[in-house]
Amino acid sequence: MSDPSVRTVVDALEPWPDTVEWRPVSGKLFWVQLIGIVTWTVVFAAGLITGWFFAEHPAWLVALGVEVLTGIWRVVVAARAVQAWGYAERDNDLLVRHGLLVRHLSIVPYARMQYVDVTAGPLERAFGLATVQLHTAAAASDARVPGLPPEEAARLRDRLTALGEDRAEGL
Repeated sequence: MSDPSVRTVVDALEPWPDTVEWRPVSGKLFWVQLIGIVTWTVVFAAGLITGWFFAEHPAWLVALGVEVLTGIWRVVVAARAVQAWGYAERDNDLLVRHGLLVRHLSIVPYARMQYVDVTAGPLERAFGLATVQLHTAAAASDARVPGLPPEEAARLRDRLTALGEDRAEGL
């Protein structure tokens, strides 16, 4: 007989605890995001400094301080956000999780996949990374896994494509 005073905590974003092997994305993804954050912070700060140069009003310096603090905050959030990304392959579906404040868990059945994209922008390629994106008939159920080494992205693409074809044969 179970004790009614003992409550089991259920987390809808942590399905099947201890049965799913989550794989993290590469830590290099942080450096890609860091370069983007620093680039935009420097561009915006340069605009604020230019504004202050033409109109020496203290508001320009206050805005610059706010921009620098926002940039620092974004770097801290980016570091934690990269750690929050993960994916797990199961027999019939792919699980993808991400998010800090608002956590997301996507479960995409292989049979629902229409196609798989692998992309890598210039920064991603410079750091040896790629992004795998799954597309389904419902746009809301698309899932992406960024920050994968190219070998892992190719392996995942090939596996997802093969499993999607196998599962879709019965439809």
